[in-house]
Amino acid sequence: MKKIAVTYENGQVFQHFGHCKQFKIYEVQENKIIASNLLDAGGSGHGALADFLKSHGVDVLICGGIGSGAKTALSQAGISFYPGAAGGADEQVAALLAGTLRFDPDTVCSHHHEGHGQEEGHCHGHGTDDKCGSGCC
Repeated sequence: MKKIAVTYENGQVFQHFGHCKQFKIYEVQENKIIASNLLDAGGSGHGALADFLKSHGVDVLICGGIGSGAKTALSQAGISFYPGAAGGADEQVAALLAGTLRFDPDTVCSHHHEGHGQEEGHCHGHGTDDKCGSGCC
């Protein structure tokens, strides 16, 4: 059995891994979802979240924005990841299983330590024009 985690907020892929409060975990067998549940992350920061996912047996992560430290922590935990995904969480997992997931392996969240929320109207390096109130920061 394989476990796939998605950064989660209100049914959508949450766009900032390091600030993710919930993950939706999908149990997959023979390329089909057999169960899913929501888990509160219980912490923040890339190291704590990577350890959290590893402790729940997660093999794969689908997420939006992610920093280089988080990528390193996930790699060290043995978790493969698909950054730059957006849209409904359930649909993104189905797309991964079908081999059609649209993601950007070069997605980097580069605004760490720049005073979150201080610049209006931009997502501080996420490569989008989303307002920070939309959940990306």
